[in-house]
Amino acid sequence: MAFDATAVRRDLVAQLRAAARPSKDPDRAQSYLGSPVPVLGVPVPKLRAIVSAFRRAHRDLTEAELIRLASPLWDASSFEEKALAISLVDAYPKILGDASWRLLDRWVDGASGWGLCDWLGLGPIASIVRARPERFADILRWTKAKNVWRRRIAVYAVHDFVFAGELDEPFQVLERLLYDEEFWVQRAVGTWLRESWKKDRTRTEAFLRSHVRGLPKVVITVATERAPKALRDELRANR
Repeated sequence: MAFDATAVRRDLVAQLRAAARPSKDPDRAQSYLGSPVPVLGVPVPKLRAIVSAFRRAHRDLTEAELIRLASPLWDASSFEEKALAISLVDAYPKILGDASWRLLDRWVDGASGWGLCDWLGLGPIASIVRARPERFADILRWTKAKNVWRRRIAVYAVHDFVFAGELDEPFQVLERLLYDEEFWVQRAVGTWLRESWKKDRTRTEAFLRSHVRGLPKVVITVATERAPKALRDELRANR
């Protein structure tokens, strides 16, 4: 039977809306996430359960079918529909090719706020970037983008490298954005320096010391959240 992307999408959206727990203050929820669209209030575990059930029922989905399903979800009118689009793409890492990368690249241009941007960066973008070295070159180019959210996504794209304990690529990205003037990029850089420190304390501390002059306070604060206070004080004194 042919895959009916329109019917499947309608069913998935109905499941989302049934799982929604609207906030008493929806504007505050939207503002917190920095979302460009309204937030339905679907708990993350519920959204993940919807994706998991879909994945079990559609193990042989093709890349073209996945794109036909996910693309209109991203173009929809709620945060959760966009998050569902990202999560569906992330659920099929082995079939993601050039067409999927072009789709994600378009989504990056339309993303704003840490909620959607981090979901994109941590999810399908991170998995593609680690699996396909030629895409890492794209991430390095993103560090020079005018769009602050594309730069933040470039930082979050190092997720899979860091959690594998492979810090060469992450440090290339982080070094390019250490002195970024935007708060949301600074905070992202600090976050992934903190996670790198958990994997290799000696190397990360050496990296921080070698770049300490002019390092934004936010980067130091977040990067050293789990480190000894002495390191934080040293970096602050030498910046």
